[in-house]
Amino acid sequence: MPGDPGFEDELAGFQTGFVQRPDVVFAARSADDVAAAVAYAAAEGLPVGVQATGHGLPGATEGGVLITTKRMDGVTVDAEARTVRVQAGVRWGQVVAAAEPYGLAPLNGSAPGVGAVSYTLGGGLGILAREFGYAADHVRSLDVVTADGRLRHVTPNSDDSDDSDDSDGSGDSGDSELFWGLLGGGANLGVVTELEIGLVPVARLYGGSLDFDGREVDPVAALRAYERWTTTVPDGLTSSFAAVPYPDIPALPPHLRGRYVISVRVAYTGDDGGQLVAPLREIGPVLSDSLREMPYPESHTIHSDPDFPHAYYGDSAVLSELDVDAAAELLALTGPDAPSMYVVQINHLGGALALAPAAASASASASGEEWPNAVPHRAGRFLVRVLGGVDDSARERLHRALATVQPWTIGRALNFAYGAGGRTAEGLYDSETRKRLAGLKSTYDPANLFRGNCNLAVSSRA
Repeated sequence: MPGDPGFEDELAGFQTGFVQRPDVVFAARSADDVAAAVAYAAAEGLPVGVQATGHGLPGATEGGVLITTKRMDGVTVDAEARTVRVQAGVRWGQVVAAAEPYGLAPLNGSAPGVGAVSYTLGGGLGILAREFGYAADHVRSLDVVTADGRLRHVTPNSDDSDDSDDSDGSGDSGDSELFWGLLGGGANLGVVTELEIGLVPVARLYGGSLDFDGREVDPVAALRAYERWTTTVPDGLTSSFAAVPYPDIPALPPHLRGRYVISVRVAYTGDDGGQLVAPLREIGPVLSDSLREMPYPESHTIHSDPDFPHAYYGDSAVLSELDVDAAAELLALTGPDAPSMYVVQINHLGGALALAPAAASASASASGEEWPNAVPHRAGRFLVRVLGGVDDSARERLHRALATVQPWTIGRALNFAYGAGGRTAEGLYDSETRKRLAGLKSTYDPANLFRGNCNLAVSSRA
């Protein structure tokens, strides 16, 4: 409770810009603890939030119940089945380390400190995404506590009728429609306590970053060269373009201090990586070059994301195409002349991200046009992500920057709505996915206990 020893420490996380102020915190060590917390919240009529690592907080909250899952850190690899079971508080770095002895790798993101479960529930756009798709596409099963306090085991192909026959009290229900909605719907339908997900046979890759000085190389020309290059690469190559105006502070490496750094990040499991990236070197003089063959556990060095807690606000736009002239205005609004620091990253999508996984949900239509999960906007070709400060003026400028690409925007990405998720659910889902999720919300959480990163407690006709 507030005022108790350890209360403030329990709230601490990676995101420092948005403060959680619950009425009570449940420091869960097991699925039973989570079920008890949800039952308490339901009895008291209190909303429920969940925090593992605190990377993707949707915004500040007041009151309610917060369930922290950082103590639920079990990782179990089945090398023969190429799967891993991860509990709710596990970070991706733990999974990478556990899979490495078997020559396997998870479909993790760029930062090893990110929570594996919450990342996957939001889709999971990883460093090998164009080769293997979203992490959510590889989930085999989920254990979830729903608003009735019940622990359910849900899979993509179990008959929904299994839910009514639970004579042994195990909660092994297997509702395939709930499985569909949890993967892409985030934390809006329940608290996932554990998931089983497939691993891929990757032990090494070719990857790293090519960095250019944005004051010596025209950032727009670099982006144009990057966009043109993406049309030539195979689906197995995943990359992104970044523009970061670094402050001149002693905490940074000397080669970054005070520079506007333009970067292209690459991850590729093929044998001709050096040949494929050769055209990028023609962009201009290279500030630094970390491209190399590396063991998979070093893949976090491709992006070298900051690992210290800090404050940030962010949002995103999934684009049908990348209009470089419009993006030039975005870069101008977020570049070194902006009144505060912004980080821009443009991810190349397509490849396996646009393909339906082989293991389709039992609810998939005979036409094969429905996805086995709720991860939306599969037709997107690029994802623009912008991070900035948390004050009102910084937020306003960030949204003004994203408005420059509005004509090509088909949606937003749930996992990259830092602080902005609580602002609005607009664009996070296409209309049909939103209706289907709203229907699940009314079935499994009619009292709207779980608020997640957006509000799904709307009419199914909305």
